[in-house]
Amino acid sequence: MMASGLFLFCVTAAISYVSASPQVCSNALIPGAKGDQGEIGHEGDEGRMGKNGPPGHPGASGEVGLKGDVGHMGKMGPSGDQGDKGDAGLDGPLGLKGKAGTTCDCGRYRRVVGQMDVNLGKLRNTVKFVKNIMLGLTESDEHYYLLVKESKRFKEASMNCKLRGGILAMPNNSNSNRLIADYVSQAGLTRVYIGVQPNNTDPLIHDGRNSSQAADSNPLKDFSAWSQDEALTSTNHNATCVELLSTGTWSHVMCDMAMFFICEFPKSRIRGEGGSGGTIDSAI
Repeated sequence: MMASGLFLFCVTAAISYVSASPQVCSNALIPGAKGDQGEIGHEGDEGRMGKNGPPGHPGASGEVGLKGDVGHMGKMGPSGDQGDKGDAGLDGPLGLKGKAGTTCDCGRYRRVVGQMDVNLGKLRNTVKFVKNIMLGLTESDEHYYLLVKESKRFKEASMNCKLRGGILAMPNNSNSNRLIADYVSQAGLTRVYIGVQPNNTDPLIHDGRNSSQAADSNPLKDFSAWSQDEALTSTNHNATCVELLSTGTWSHVMCDMAMFFICEFPKSRIRGEGGSGGTIDSAI
């Protein structure tokens, strides 16, 4: 009995202790107090490569590198535009004095060479004139005629013909007058200057012959081709230059008027048969 009472007392005491204790009985382990820091372990294996992170901010510019080697020569580019003409250079130094020439009796050779130069000049003039004929000249028995399609006043036209080696055309008979008129008409023109100009020393008279003279300053002779309705009583010398119409008639015109004109070249000069007058090397 005494043993049973003691057992009950123990059970009762245990129950009371458990009831009074704040701890709850469970199967979980209760952690103990924090222990001392352990020793550093060995370095572990390298981990796996992670994903690429976002790009960083641009860094500061680095220093300029050293100049590289010269590269290979490229292909030749296209030609550029022609540049302006440069200034003339300085005169070069004088050359050395040449050796003295030998004395030679070359008189007869000079004569031969001189005659060859004369013949060559005649041949050159002939060839050039044949070329000019092919380019539009016309001719009579005594003259060649060139129609100059440049509008000029009378004095300018007269000077232009002189520079070409001739004079303003002066038809001195009906045949040459008709030839020049046809020449003008075939060119599609209606009028041109001819070599008739005022004669300031003679008064104007009705027939017009003594009032005008040819371009070579000689008075008009028996031939003229004034139109029937031409007024010849004017005393205005500025209107006494003469034009040839494509119909073959002559008419007074203001000398300041600009128009085409015809130059005349004597055949004797072209053949080199007389005088030192000009040729028509520059007629075209």
